[in-house]
Amino acid sequence: MVRDSLDGVVTALVIENDPTDDARRLGEWLTEAGLQLFVVRPHAGDELPDDLDGYAALVVLGGEQQAYPLPDGQPEAPWFPRVEALLRKAVRHRVPTLAICLGAQLLATAHAGTVARSPSGPEVGPAVVGRRDAAEADPLFRYVPLIPDVFQWHADEISELPVGATLLAASTRYPHQAFRLGDRAWGLQFHIECDTAMIADWATDSTLLAELGHDPEVVVAVCDAMMVDVEEVWQPFAARFAALALGELDEGPRRSLPLLGHE
Repeated sequence: MVRDSLDGVVTALVIENDPTDDARRLGEWLTEAGLQLFVVRPHAGDELPDDLDGYAALVVLGGEQQAYPLPDGQPEAPWFPRVEALLRKAVRHRVPTLAICLGAQLLATAHAGTVARSPSGPEVGPAVVGRRDAAEADPLFRYVPLIPDVFQWHADEISELPVGATLLAASTRYPHQAFRLGDRAWGLQFHIECDTAMIADWATDSTLLAELGHDPEVVVAVCDAMMVDVEEVWQPFAARFAALALGELDEGPRRSLPLLGHE
């Protein structure tokens, strides 16, 4: 397994939970900023590591699965408990972590937050979220605009944040859009990694779009038109995350957080 090499390459572990949601543009932004990515695909049978030794950062991507247990109490994906264990270790050991959509929900459930089907219904397509006051002191979000453009594609919500989490962005229907745990782990309910081809794949035979009565071609077109706006905000955000992993970012004051488990 390639991690920190002798020539100084710094590696981030990327967990791909679903073949339809890879790192895509986010991966390009992180590599352009100096990180090497080691992608693990448990959905394809890849084995997750037991720890994060040698990794400078952790990225957990989204997927169609639900973060909460099935009616029989089992996780929807058999590897989710191991992902949650890695997320707890990342927060505990201050490994820079970025978790997106399903990844953010797993970050929440790993720390006793709550995820459930939202009574507000699905949130799909281009949207904006509102930055909260706490973002002013956040090393990544302090430079994000007050109302940044994002892509949404989910029906579940983080209904209760973990104890000690800092809310960084919200919206009217889904109040927990972005949060931080400790001082180095961020969860984003929305998507920043998508390109138009990814969204077009999602829109094909989408049950969420059918539930909302949206025309898939229209949704893809309006998302495509917003790609530049999303990149303008979130490419620098990704670069700041990479700089944190590389030890090149001023993080501001450190804060502590009571953590669960013994990982």
